[in-house]
Amino acid sequence: MSTYFFIGIGGSGMSAIAQMLLGEGHTVRGSDRSLDQGKGGATFDLLRAGGARLFPQDGSGVSPDTDFVVVSTAIEDTVPDMRAARDAGIPVLHRSELLAEIFNRRNGIAVGGTSGKSTVTGMIAVILDHAGLSPSAINGGKIKNFVSETSLGNTLVGSSDILVIESDESDGSIVNYKPEVSLVTNITKDHKPVPELRDLFEIFIGNTNGLVVLNADCPEASTLDRCGKATVTFSLKGNGDFNAGGVELKPLSSTFRVNGIPCRLNVPGAHNVSNALAAVAACRHFDVPERVAFEALEQFKGIARRYDIVGRAGGITVIDDFGHNPDKIRATLKTLALGAQRNLLFFQSHGFGPTRFMRQELVSVFSSHMKKNDILFVPEIYYAGGTADKSLSMSDIAKDIQSSGLEVIFRDKRADLAPLIADAGAPGDIVCVMGARDDTLTHFCRDILNHLRELHPDE
Repeated sequence: MSTYFFIGIGGSGMSAIAQMLLGEGHTVRGSDRSLDQGKGGATFDLLRAGGARLFPQDGSGVSPDTDFVVVSTAIEDTVPDMRAARDAGIPVLHRSELLAEIFNRRNGIAVGGTSGKSTVTGMIAVILDHAGLSPSAINGGKIKNFVSETSLGNTLVGSSDILVIESDESDGSIVNYKPEVSLVTNITKDHKPVPELRDLFEIFIGNTNGLVVLNADCPEASTLDRCGKATVTFSLKGNGDFNAGGVELKPLSSTFRVNGIPCRLNVPGAHNVSNALAAVAACRHFDVPERVAFEALEQFKGIARRYDIVGRAGGITVIDDFGHNPDKIRATLKTLALGAQRNLLFFQSHGFGPTRFMRQELVSVFSSHMKKNDILFVPEIYYAGGTADKSLSMSDIAKDIQSSGLEVIFRDKRADLAPLIADAGAPGDIVCVMGARDDTLTHFCRDILNHLRELHPDE
C-alpha cells in the first residue's frame, strides 16, 4: 500500500480518486485552499470520515514518507505543497495519470463527450449495482443514489473488477484510457475546437478493447472513425441501433419505450432520455437485461447540481444547475421550457480564457433559447487564480445578449444579485442558477432562497 498526498483534494475529480484509494486501503492525505479559507466544510468532513488526513496548504503535510503527490491542472508550481514535493524529490502525478493507472488494470467503462458524462456514468453505475454486479465508479459529479454519511457520492467502491469512470477530454487525458467499453455522448465546442476533439475521441475509440457506444443524433460523434471496433449507436430520432419511442417530456420526469419496454425517468429533459439510452446500451456488454436496466433507471436520483431543486419559497422554485458550456446551457433552457413559467436565470461563467473562447456561442444560446419575459442575471467572470487576460468582462457579453431584446442584469459582485433575483420573483417563477468549477454556487442558491423567505415569511 502507498501514501498519497492530494493538492486540492476537495475538487470533484480529486476527491473521487482519493476516496477510491482509501477504499483500497491506501493512506491518503491532502490539502485545499478552500479548506484554508473555511469553505466546503461538508466535503472535508466526509473525507476525514473516510480516513483522509487534511493539512493547511503550506507544505507542512508533504512528509518524507509520502510516496506520491497528486495534482490537477489547476495546481501551479508556486503552491507551497508543490514546492515541498519538488524539494523532497517526491514523484508528482497528474490526477489523470493516476486515474488511468487505476482504470487500465480493471474491466473498465469510460464515458466521454462534451456533455452528459457525469449523468451517464452515474446511470451506468446505478444499473450495474442494481443488477448485482458490484461495480466501482469514479465520477466528476455526486451520484445522489450513493451519497451517505461516509461518501460524497462521486465514488462507489464495489467488489468486482468492473470500474466505470467519467473520462475528461478537456486536458487531452482521455487518450490515456484503455477501456473495455468506451462511450461518446456528443461532441461540441467547449474547451477545445471540434477538429481537435474529434482527433482525441478517435484515439479513445482506437484504444477500446471491446464495445464502442456512440450517439447517432450527434453529427460529430456519429461520424467518428470506429477503428473497426464493435459499435452500438443510440438515438432519440430512430437513427440508431438502440432507439427511444413514445417519448413524453414533463417538467420533472420523462417516459419512453425501448423495444416495447416502458421506462420512466425521474430526471427531466430530452437530454436525459438520450443519456439513459447511452447507459443501457453500454450495460448490454455486461449482459444486463433491458428490463433490469429500466428498473434501475426509474430509481436513479440524478447527479448533484444537475437541475437540482434546492427549495421553494413564495411559490418560487430555486434550481441549482451545472450548465456552463453552450451545450449544457441549451439542455437546461430546453428543460425549463417544458413548463409555462417565467424563468429568472443566473449564469456565472468560469475562467477568462474559456469565456473568451466560447463568447459567441454563449451569446447565441441565451439569445435563441430565453423566453422574452425571462430575465438573465450575470456577475463578473469567476476567477480561480493563475495567469489570465482579464480584458474581457461579463458586462460585454451581457450587452451582446441585450441586443436581442432580452433583459440582462449585470453586477460585478455575485452577492449583489441575490436580493435582486428575490425581489424580481413572483409566484410560479423558477430561479435557475447555472455555473461550474465553484462549489459555493449551491450556497448562493440558498442565499436566494433565504431572501425569498424573508420576503414571504408566511409561506
